[in-house]
Amino acid sequence: MSGNVTSSHWGLGVAESIDGKLAAVHPHPNDPNSSKINDNIASSLNGDARVLKPAVRRSWLESGAGANPTSRGTDDFIEVDWDTALDLIAAELNRVRSQYSNEAIFAGSYGWSSAGRFHHAQSQLKRFLNTIGGFVRSEGNYSYNAALVLMPHIVGNYRTHVAQATRFSVVAKHTELMVMFGGLAERNMQVSDGGVSKHLSRENLEACAKAGVKFVNISPLRTDAMQSLNARWLPPNPGTDTAIMLALAHTLIKEDLHDQSFLDNYAVGFDQVSDYVLGRVDGVVKDATWAAALSGLEVNTIEQLARDMANNRTLVCTAAGVQRADYGEQPLWMTVTLAAMLGQIGLPGGGYTIGYGVNGNIGNTERFFRAAALPQGDNPIEQFIPVAMLTEMLLKPGEAYRYNGEQRIFPDIKLVWWAGGNPFHHHQDLNRLCKAFQMPDTIIVNEINWTATARHADIVLPVTSPLERSDFGAGKSDSALVPMPAHATPAGLAQDEYDIYRALAKRMGTDDLFSEGRSTDQWLQYLWHETQTDARGVGIELADWESFLLGDVVPLPDLSPEQVFLADYRKDPIGNALPTPSGKLELYSSTIASFNLDDCLGHASWFVPRDIAQGKQRRYPLYLLSGQPKTRLHSQYDNGIYSKSYKIKDREPVLIHPDDAHSRGVADGDVVELYNDRGRCLAGARVTDEINRGCVFLWTGAWYDPDRSTKDALDRHGNPNVLTHDERTSSLSQSPAAHSTLVELTVYKDEPPEITVHSPPQFGLVG
Repeated sequence: MSGNVTSSHWGLGVAESIDGKLAAVHPHPNDPNSSKINDNIASSLNGDARVLKPAVRRSWLESGAGANPTSRGTDDFIEVDWDTALDLIAAELNRVRSQYSNEAIFAGSYGWSSAGRFHHAQSQLKRFLNTIGGFVRSEGNYSYNAALVLMPHIVGNYRTHVAQATRFSVVAKHTELMVMFGGLAERNMQVSDGGVSKHLSRENLEACAKAGVKFVNISPLRTDAMQSLNARWLPPNPGTDTAIMLALAHTLIKEDLHDQSFLDNYAVGFDQVSDYVLGRVDGVVKDATWAAALSGLEVNTIEQLARDMANNRTLVCTAAGVQRADYGEQPLWMTVTLAAMLGQIGLPGGGYTIGYGVNGNIGNTERFFRAAALPQGDNPIEQFIPVAMLTEMLLKPGEAYRYNGEQRIFPDIKLVWWAGGNPFHHHQDLNRLCKAFQMPDTIIVNEINWTATARHADIVLPVTSPLERSDFGAGKSDSALVPMPAHATPAGLAQDEYDIYRALAKRMGTDDLFSEGRSTDQWLQYLWHETQTDARGVGIELADWESFLLGDVVPLPDLSPEQVFLADYRKDPIGNALPTPSGKLELYSSTIASFNLDDCLGHASWFVPRDIAQGKQRRYPLYLLSGQPKTRLHSQYDNGIYSKSYKIKDREPVLIHPDDAHSRGVADGDVVELYNDRGRCLAGARVTDEINRGCVFLWTGAWYDPDRSTKDALDRHGNPNVLTHDERTSSLSQSPAAHSTLVELTVYKDEPPEITVHSPPQFGLVG
């Protein structure tokens, strides 16, 4: 084992290399449920799509910055040597800075990239740009951005709350009923930002079921709860979680099942919520009959669930995916409201958790000290955008928008540098994103493979993978430190990003600021020393760097195995007041109300999803769900063998109910076309009763592969974001709302086109 360990966001692995080439990444024996995503790594890194040399888009190289931007994505590339590529980048950075200032540079580094503490794409890029005057950044994330903005107004810092989530061991001992809005999908729990040294979710949740915890899965997808949990499946129409919660609240009020004492002592604003639920505000009573018509659930089912929740120790759980929909702040706010009405917040096994399943460590373990990481330095540019407003920023420079109560202005971006992520995976309405990518003068992308983002760039830099360089892993919430020695020779001319930026810094006269005179090895030694010091402060002695790097995983203790969320607040609501204006749970927020937003009021509210409100259901009668796949992390290593093994005739699988398939003449294994007024894509039909009628489920992450010779640039591969709208949850958080999408689906009659994105683009010669 010594010297062969590696780590990724989906867990530990044991690398096998032959003559400097990675052959496989095997399961680590200490992991009880190792992720098969590791099977993708070797085949992807050794695959045809690997970026092997620096490459420049022909029009940009021959005619300069901004030349023929509409050819991004179709132009051929010219491969160049490193000196040429770096000279071009240095000159372009200087041109943009001198003509427009650093506020014209956007560091689009967003994504999971490496699990290592030093070779982390965002940290490397942002450190470099900070040394030359800064950049416009993004704020938040695509996963749970609504929670990041909303929760501080009503409870407190969401990132802190995730770390404080009630442990599943407590759930097993105390919880009687666990009601899961959006389920608790095992496929999501195989990953965690920075790593999962032991995948414990399955065994810990099964222990809850064996202890007698009853699970209710309120999700259009049956498999959003593991079969072994024997969860009761209540499949609603997507986007109606808030309506269901309001109806549950109505039953609690009408039958006097709510805990008024808790509400009086620990929360503010229940009177406003009650008036809204009872219809005193808008004349609409939010009862079970009202919610049943919207959600498709039975009236008696909703009413009895409310009684069961009041009569049992109940944990209300809402998955992060529920907020990625129109008005996604509302189910989060209603989760807190409903739990407060039950009066069990802070009790062992009761209350609520938002985000179980966001990663594989929440509810299982937490690390009690942070390992050192490459410092990014200080960014002198204050300008930022909410992360999901990329397209608006590029298409609408100088225009105003609302965000968290502020009036902000989009910057005018001339240069985009993307590293460690793939916006053509995680962003919505890809046809619109393509238009936005025509706006900047220059787009630079660091990549391992020729993803769609690389194909839409002007300059593409080949970078090493985590298996081709040395580092160490220490997940944000994982209780382990993992050595990550290099296991393979870099492919082609790929370089470590640190070496790329250092070469650029020398050209720009900022090497002293960027490198501080340290080589990669010296930085690793430095960061490990810092980690040793922090560990020593909590009584843990770590080996020296060389011994650690050649050794095995270092497990760390969990100092809070019986953790209960908000227990301290319940014990002493004055001494442990919440960081809200009132110090209490804000079921009504006067702060948010003062923003005077039409799409986010002062309390949790029901809004009709936009496509339905606009009557699009007549033309596009199917709800599209798009979630994290089990075969890869987002789009990483989509060309790997495990990812490909689940594709149908080379397309991403789409789940469809037998009744919906039959009415459309669709058979299992058919290539089908999904479409709406935003775009079209092909997929492979998987007919199953695991999906609710009227819904289809298409995994995210298939590398975008448009056929620009066809109407709406048909995506050959099955990327759902050619169909999703690029509107926000609301003007409060401006978060992505991908799950509020309607489509139609038909059998694809023609010969399915070949997938091209797993092969390199066209290369040409100069002149």
